[in-house]
Amino acid sequence: MDIVVGTAGHIDHGKTALVKALTGVDTDRLPEEKQRGITIDLGFADVTLGEVHLGFVDVPGHERFVKNMLAGACGIDVVMLVVAADEGVMPQTREHFDICRLLDVPSGLVVLTKKDLVDEETLDIARLQIAELAAVSFLENAPVIAASSRTSEGLDELRDALTALGKNVLRRNDRYVTRLPIDRSFSVKGFGAVVTGTLASGSIAGADELELLPVGRIVRVRGLQTHGSSVKHVHSGQRTAVNLGGIDHGDIVRGMVLAEKNALRSTQVIDAKIDMLASAEHSLMSRQRVRVHIGTAEILARAAVLNDTGEIEAGQQGLVQLRLESPVVAVPGERLILRSYSPQTTIAGGAVLDPLSTRHKKKEILSARSFLSRLEGALNDPVELVQVLTDSSGESGLTLPELQARTGLRTEVLNQALERNIEKRSLLAAGGTLISTQNFRVLIEATVARIQSHHRDEPLLKGISRETLREQLFAHTGSEVFKHVLGDLERVGKISIEKDTLSITAAAPQLSAQETIVQDRLRKTYTEAELEVPRLADALKVSTKDTQLRPDNARKIFQLLLEAGEIVKVTDEFFFSRSALNNVIEKLRAFAGKTSDRLIDVPKFKEIAGVSRKYAIPLLEYLDREKITRRSGDKRYIL
Repeated sequence: MDIVVGTAGHIDHGKTALVKALTGVDTDRLPEEKQRGITIDLGFADVTLGEVHLGFVDVPGHERFVKNMLAGACGIDVVMLVVAADEGVMPQTREHFDICRLLDVPSGLVVLTKKDLVDEETLDIARLQIAELAAVSFLENAPVIAASSRTSEGLDELRDALTALGKNVLRRNDRYVTRLPIDRSFSVKGFGAVVTGTLASGSIAGADELELLPVGRIVRVRGLQTHGSSVKHVHSGQRTAVNLGGIDHGDIVRGMVLAEKNALRSTQVIDAKIDMLASAEHSLMSRQRVRVHIGTAEILARAAVLNDTGEIEAGQQGLVQLRLESPVVAVPGERLILRSYSPQTTIAGGAVLDPLSTRHKKKEILSARSFLSRLEGALNDPVELVQVLTDSSGESGLTLPELQARTGLRTEVLNQALERNIEKRSLLAAGGTLISTQNFRVLIEATVARIQSHHRDEPLLKGISRETLREQLFAHTGSEVFKHVLGDLERVGKISIEKDTLSITAAAPQLSAQETIVQDRLRKTYTEAELEVPRLADALKVSTKDTQLRPDNARKIFQLLLEAGEIVKVTDEFFFSRSALNNVIEKLRAFAGKTSDRLIDVPKFKEIAGVSRKYAIPLLEYLDREKITRRSGDKRYIL
């Protein structure tokens, strides 16, 4: 079993010496650390105790290097809070303890170092201070072990306690995509770029292609190590060194994340729920500049408090939107720490709720709170999380890549959650778009209402055009959703689709008495004219004579005759009754039956149809289009 142990505590309380006594490794690797005798940056060591392999992350204790401590605290399973027996609880002891508590570190123990320098009475005083500090926290009942790195007294007891903790550490939740927050980047001669970190979730194997975020660079894994040993693959919870191809180590900085390719997206707007420390000197106010620590990254941000007062007081909880000054990568449920901009002190911690949020306007705060409350309740249930996010996506829905980026879930976990929601009929897949049943119903109802409204506004038209409806209701919705809505309505017989016209089934244009007169006149005009038809404008004018309708109203009535097929458009200028066209077609076929070659020229057609050339040419071209005739030179073959 692999366990990551993080040290915590005040400067010069013996964290580094303790790790060296346990592992034999001096984690102060920088020349400046050797020269000054203090830890400045993260140090790493490991030791195997029975069945438990412990990876130590040694953090600096000086207040100036808390940001480095925070980078190291990311991903630890057990905290080893170190308190020097001769000094007791100090300011950085409290801040480091607060950070571990806010990061929701699951377990830990306390080590009273420098036991050889104090008497029992002093040890008892230190124990009382620790009890007071750890009251009502995850360390309340944790082991408190007095030890000396110099004499080795108490180290065996400490090893036993660490082994016991390691065996009882809960297995990491591994439903998220592969994510390695990078805490160090360097170059190894002959190998190139190497990054290290604690693998937060997923696994990595040799030759994998990963994405370096937030820059979006695709890199290839050339080799893997864990605690100095080359391995073929690593799993979540392990301290990992990854040799990368396709990039120079100078392009990689602490705070970046190695992730599964095309699975996550960077963000500059995060919604979170935070707990303000009771010791915070001031409330968190909207527009306040803060330092956000998430993963191994530190980013400046502006806070937008999502309540009516615009502030969260010390010791209180609240929802906040963090508007980051540079991009970062996060997943729902990921822990974060807030520190004041200046002076730099820890003021709050909490969990990411929506890692890909958008800026909330004042009028949206109430609905945002409601959504985030649902989201918080769904963080540990992938099925519910998918439901909440598809509900909130409205009528646009979400694509599978968008949903994975919003949830951070592995593909297998996400697919299972989708299948369960589809089985429950709480969402449906419309092509590549996932939309909640609730939102789909809204679109169905809006579509029917819009077509009905069109019938009321334009009673003489057969229906609304497909493109008009799409522009009015589906401008921000994928074409597959639009197609799915129309398909569903047509399947249940609610609407009829004829070419590009949509209408409510059984809805027929309702004509007034005068409109009926005009329709009858138009029908009679074109039937009696046979093939020598008038201009449309003249026909409309004649049909509205002695009525209160104008020619432009008559044009809509004329359109009904066209849609019904009683009148046929041959050219933009000429329209003919269906009966007249059928009659000339019959005459042509009768003529063809009397000839051996079935050919006809324009003069012969004029004779058969009884029309002038003015009508003959448009009619012959129409007959060609309808495949009644086929042109061959200056003649036509009657099919």
